[in-house]
Amino acid sequence: MTILDIRPVEECRYDIVSLGEVMLRLDPGEGRIRTTRQFRAWEGGGEYNVARGLRRCFGLRAGLVTAFARNEVGLLMEDLILQGGVDTSLIRWVDYDGIGRTVRNGLNFTERGFGVRGAVGCSDRGNTAASQVKPGDIDWDDLFGKRGVRWFHTGGIYAALSETSGPVVIEAAEAAKRHGTVVSYDLNYRPSLWKGFGGLDMCRKINREIARHVDVMIGNEEDFTACLGFEVAGIDANLTDLDTDAFQRMIETAVATFPNFKVTATTMRGVKSATVNDWGALCWADGRFHAAAHRPNLEILDRVGGGDSFASGLIYGLMTFGDPQQAVEYGAAHGALAMTTPGDTTMATLWEVEKLVGGGGARVDR
Repeated sequence: MTILDIRPVEECRYDIVSLGEVMLRLDPGEGRIRTTRQFRAWEGGGEYNVARGLRRCFGLRAGLVTAFARNEVGLLMEDLILQGGVDTSLIRWVDYDGIGRTVRNGLNFTERGFGVRGAVGCSDRGNTAASQVKPGDIDWDDLFGKRGVRWFHTGGIYAALSETSGPVVIEAAEAAKRHGTVVSYDLNYRPSLWKGFGGLDMCRKINREIARHVDVMIGNEEDFTACLGFEVAGIDANLTDLDTDAFQRMIETAVATFPNFKVTATTMRGVKSATVNDWGALCWADGRFHAAAHRPNLEILDRVGGGDSFASGLIYGLMTFGDPQQAVEYGAAHGALAMTTPGDTTMATLWEVEKLVGGGGARVDR
């Protein structure tokens, strides 16, 4: 089955390149941000997490386009990215002024939540180096043409960071298409990011322009409604019920509006508590729907990054098998596994994903 025309391995330096901001995540563990006396440090970012997952779990060649202020925090994040195996040669470094008056690196304070207490995120990311990248700063034709990239991934978090980040995404996606690179995009709606930057109207304007260049569109029901303006009846606002028919109507509307979408995928999460969710996924491709195995009452340690790990598993499945059913199963399994460990990024292995896809359980492995 051929859904996507993916460039041959031998003519590309990278299997996957992501564009996005990476922040230093400061995690109070089981405690609260407001009362903790210590944090554990991780790196994370919606678009980056996908590239890292494809490198660490699935063994693909991954690169990252982002920018950091050259100081100790930026160098720490570079070291964390290197530990994840992602190529850092595409990172732009900006001179630091000593106090962050003109440029800085982003921080993300995140607590996981438990039971009736939901997860909480508090980001501190204004004036960051990544948000200041503007059209013309990156030689996309060199990256996609001379070096070669099989798959390009970015998303709505990066597009919302500043007045220039959305146009950078459009510029990158247009260049990727010129050179035959598959483009995927995760809508990843964050109201807090758009609040001071044109609100919902600007969100829809930018995302609808980006959508014209996307082959694989990823997002949940809130993402499609907020970012692309699709109103879909039948979806519970509290996300306690999973209405497959409503999700299908949403995706059908998206595909009719943007016929360039070759694949459209969404996670299906029913939130019973911060630590127990129903979990599934749905994928449209080749004119029909493909549903992953439904996992009711999935126990969760840290939900942050679950959607990004779904995206990386989905991309791996599409690149490796060309089969949307296999792809959505790999995505859902990888997302489920990623939420059993702390931090934004995956700690799963390909063997564990394949075991879960094959119906394996949680019996001890010895």
